[in-house]
Amino acid sequence: MSIDGNKVLIANRGEIAVRIMEACADLGLPFVALYTKEDADSGHVDMARKLGGSKALYRVQNYLDAGDILSVADDSGATAIHPGYGFFSENYRFARRVTERDRSMAFIGPSWNVIRDLGDKINTKRLARKLDLPTVPGSDRAIYDELEAESIAESLFQFQEKMGIKRPVVLVKASAGGGGMGIDECEDMARFRQTYRRIRNYSLRTFNDEGVLIEQRVFNFNHLEVQIVSDRTGLNPVHFGTRNCSVQSPGLQKRIEVAPGFWAKGLHYSFDSEKLLDNITEYSLSIAREIKYDNVGTWEWIVTPDGEPFLMEVNTRIQVENGVSADIAAVRGKGVNLIREQIRTGLGEPLGYTQDDVTFNGVSIEYRIIAEDTESGFSPWVGRIEKLDWTKHEWLSLHTHVPSDRAYQIPTEYDPNLALAIIWGRDLEEAKERGLQFLEELQLSGKDSGQSPMKSNLPFLVEKTDKLLEF
Repeated sequence: MSIDGNKVLIANRGEIAVRIMEACADLGLPFVALYTKEDADSGHVDMARKLGGSKALYRVQNYLDAGDILSVADDSGATAIHPGYGFFSENYRFARRVTERDRSMAFIGPSWNVIRDLGDKINTKRLARKLDLPTVPGSDRAIYDELEAESIAESLFQFQEKMGIKRPVVLVKASAGGGGMGIDECEDMARFRQTYRRIRNYSLRTFNDEGVLIEQRVFNFNHLEVQIVSDRTGLNPVHFGTRNCSVQSPGLQKRIEVAPGFWAKGLHYSFDSEKLLDNITEYSLSIAREIKYDNVGTWEWIVTPDGEPFLMEVNTRIQVENGVSADIAAVRGKGVNLIREQIRTGLGEPLGYTQDDVTFNGVSIEYRIIAEDTESGFSPWVGRIEKLDWTKHEWLSLHTHVPSDRAYQIPTEYDPNLALAIIWGRDLEEAKERGLQFLEELQLSGKDSGQSPMKSNLPFLVEKTDKLLEF
């Protein structure tokens, strides 16, 4: 099937919008891009004009107005919508509306029913258990009865004590929550009862659903991901390796990602790390095959210090860190752009290759460069970027929406992410050396409204680079 004749509406902003435009241009596809009043000075607006001309830009009130987005799609003659990440990317109702309206379009992401089924953490856990795959001990359905909740919590405390865990902890989660919302932990049954009631009430107020999940708290884990791509048949998923996303802020927001997920060639682990990576990759592929996953997606795992993996969730979208996986991969010897693959397969083209065609080489590190005060709880820094510049290297790719020809006021309406830097090395040591070189060479400056110098997470990134992939 040819993708010719399509036009892609990019329903997102910032760095990911720029990368989608570049991928469309590479595929020879026309596109239309969106921006808001607050984003009028964003570099993604400049890129839309450069690659698509003035008619490729539409102003909207906000990026979450589905009616406005669909009106732009109709006015521009778009045949497909790419949601990027965040916003509508994992909203199965929006995906269904796009594909089932009178003037139907392609949704560049998995089918809406796949998004629905895997977007539900409870359903994902049930599916994994059906396939006999490891999941975090605890409930695999929303609990609404307090006595049943107490029974599950007691069993988890007893299980941890038998395992020799000195400080057993149980997590209480709003089953309808996400992104770290509606989660708390407790160390005994008295605290559990209070926490259960509070989370249940919070969930009812916030999500109109008082269902609660109860799970064992796993400490001192590494956060690993498996990158998967498939076409619309859902029959031939291929993986693009693993990545380690364990360097995070206190709010569990990722700051550095590394591919592959472990590095046995230079580091020692208490378990067979290569076997562990093979296992979670095959586990992830088995779920993809079972549900006939039909686009780009990420399977998220936590791994304990003794090498025991637990499936956390599936992200049914392209992720911020897709480029770090692509950086170490090749298909039949040629480099990979996972956003390009997502668009191509999302518009119906067959994958065109098998796992045997995919090879891996080296180590890649991705730094998320963010305007934030890491010494004050990673709070966002608000101000004006006066300079963002870097030294070009063959081993570096940098993605940003910050303009290079003028100062840039960070819109307070959106997150303060400034750029993504992806660094390749032949091995972990070379990647780390190059990463530190990049951070040292990077020129980033600005001032807030009181003329105080800007704050960023660059010192934090430097500090964390030394111990990457160590457990």
